[in-house]
Amino acid sequence: MAADARNLTGEPPAVRPPGTAGAGWPTTAHPGRAAHPAADGRTAAFAAPARVPLPDASGPRDATTRLIAHGCWYPSADPAGTQVAFICDRGGVPQLWTGPADGEAVHLLDDGPDPVTEVSWSPDGRWIAYTTAPGGGEHTRVLCVRPDGSDRHVLAGAEPGTSAHLGCWAHDGSAIAVTVAVPTAAPAPDAAAEAGGFGPGPNDGHLTAPWQGRTGDTGLLGPAPHTDPGPALPSPVLAVGTTLIGAPGGATAPAAGFGDGLSAYLVDPDGVAAPVLLAVEKDAATLRVCDLSRDGALALLRRGPRGRREAVVLRTADLVTTCVMPVADGDPWIGGFSPRADTLWLRSNAYREFAVLLAAALDPDGRPRGWSAAAARENTDLELLRCARDGSFAVLAWNVRGMSELEVLDTEASGRPGADPGSTRTVSLPHEVVTRIADAGPRLLLALSGSRRRPGIWWLPDGATPVRTPWSSRDEDAVPPGRPPVRPVPLRPTARDGLALNGWYYRAPGRGPGEPAPCVIHLHGGPEDQERPVLNPLYHEILGRGIDVFAPDVRGSSGYGRSFVDADLGRGRFAAIDDVADCAAHAVLAGPADPARLAVMGRSYGGYLTFASLVWHPDLFRTGVAVCGMSDLATFFDGTEPWIAQSAAHKYGHPERDRELLRSLSPMSRVDALRAPVLAVHGEHDTNVPPGESEQFVRAARERGVSAEMLTLLDEGHEFLRADNRRLFRRAAADWLQRHLSG
Repeated sequence: MAADARNLTGEPPAVRPPGTAGAGWPTTAHPGRAAHPAADGRTAAFAAPARVPLPDASGPRDATTRLIAHGCWYPSADPAGTQVAFICDRGGVPQLWTGPADGEAVHLLDDGPDPVTEVSWSPDGRWIAYTTAPGGGEHTRVLCVRPDGSDRHVLAGAEPGTSAHLGCWAHDGSAIAVTVAVPTAAPAPDAAAEAGGFGPGPNDGHLTAPWQGRTGDTGLLGPAPHTDPGPALPSPVLAVGTTLIGAPGGATAPAAGFGDGLSAYLVDPDGVAAPVLLAVEKDAATLRVCDLSRDGALALLRRGPRGRREAVVLRTADLVTTCVMPVADGDPWIGGFSPRADTLWLRSNAYREFAVLLAAALDPDGRPRGWSAAAARENTDLELLRCARDGSFAVLAWNVRGMSELEVLDTEASGRPGADPGSTRTVSLPHEVVTRIADAGPRLLLALSGSRRRPGIWWLPDGATPVRTPWSSRDEDAVPPGRPPVRPVPLRPTARDGLALNGWYYRAPGRGPGEPAPCVIHLHGGPEDQERPVLNPLYHEILGRGIDVFAPDVRGSSGYGRSFVDADLGRGRFAAIDDVADCAAHAVLAGPADPARLAVMGRSYGGYLTFASLVWHPDLFRTGVAVCGMSDLATFFDGTEPWIAQSAAHKYGHPERDRELLRSLSPMSRVDALRAPVLAVHGEHDTNVPPGESEQFVRAARERGVSAEMLTLLDEGHEFLRADNRRLFRRAAADWLQRHLSG
């Protein structure tokens, strides 16, 4: 048995939740809140989450006036499908709202300042669970509230230093799964803070006091082993006693040592039953409970680092793993059980270039009898999957060159191994990208984004076309009047080694077809993210300054097959850095971009590529804007969250064994080559990529006489979620680019 498979077992600490009598629930006495040893004697479950009551939200129970430009996303409906809980930023920060699917009135359920990130309405309709990010940072907590806004309380993540994430509900609504992360390393002050922050250095003199660099709390991190993924195993099924997928030579994976762990619990929202421990993983990258069988006997979990995700079927009575299967990155909701738990549906790219819908016939113990591809498309990823509660159909969203195609599949006919694919029905979409699919009684809810609209929620009647919910922004309200959004056009560069790349080009309004324009190459994060043709207010701001935007997918991006995603692993990252230069050259050769007025900009991994491009290709770009980017991979591993380090080690390299590779890939190792002025932007509470990554690069640039500034956004983490901060960031970045690309 692989080492990390053993980590999924542990001594269950709780009594049955209400409504789950009989089938499969652990029955051992609850031992309190102490850590619990696992069956392998090595792993411990961390303290079970405790219920913490909160005051009822003081926001209005009456309908609230709708702001014109806002986004709505992450819908979850009540059992009847008439009421919808969703996230909306109409109040300046993502908050929890409810409203009728076909009515105007909306209600704010939590008026707190902490951004809401996930929402889930219970199957019995009594509770709405949701996740918030206190202070806008990376640590999250799970809360519950009644649909009328009463009885609000924290379910998990209330303890300092912990973080909690939502899982699925038990099908009777008696319990909800949560994952709790408890770091073993205490927060430590950032090195830049100990050094006294920034000293004097050359700058443009245009930045005001709010732009001064600040530091956020970071956590120290120990090193951990990293196993090369190696060749795929010949069998599509991994069960108990098999080696970990990707372990070279058939060896079991070594124990990791990033000093953190994840525990998955079933928690009673009423606070009557004690939490039930489902699974524990020490040194884990991710752990999420995606589905429970109707009788509670089986649980479907998702675990593993980026690029090596796995679906795990767990028998809840004895916590035995019955099946392990590689699954695709992307949306964490990887699949589910049929109503009788005799079929398992998974979105998986196991032994394939692109993700498909897999169906496994299960025996009563949850062991697979056989697998079949129930739905697949050539050179196209299955991106989202939603199985109907009654098991009669599944809704599939396919990623077709960055745009979504939606279809409904008859799963009753296609769920048997060897059966012919079931019939499908294509759903016409009013906008380019589907970001979420949710049940809504007899109908469905879709979260949509497009190149000319803000994110919104649409409901899908049976056999009809999608209808916009009245409280989602209208298309004509996406931007202020007078300057409509720009619809991008695809560009397809070729890298210097012949690899085909892709991207979207946004032409600034008012430019003639042959008129060269200043252009910023904007790089997404991940690196496994993908540039999608959706409205980006940052691009809209930059385009309004007369600057074109080219947003490419360099190697390592998703949407083009697993080989393309893996093409930047190890030393392949040097080629990814060269891809940025090749994309800039293509933008020039294609005609629109002025070679003398190029800039590079990106966020997260794109921020890393920005730093790297400025020092690997110092004469190509006039300036750069790096947002939440890593500048030194060694200090990044020292400062990031342990579970993030687990995933990052697979992408970038082991912080000890690959020390020299990480050093050579770090922009700080070549900072002497920097020529172009740089603006670094960071959230003060970012513990994904700590602010010290930007601070040390800015400091090094100033010490070498290069103009460099830093903008630190207060009450933000790795994502900028507050409207005032997002506005400040957009305008500051556009000001910087306009200043350095003019003339």
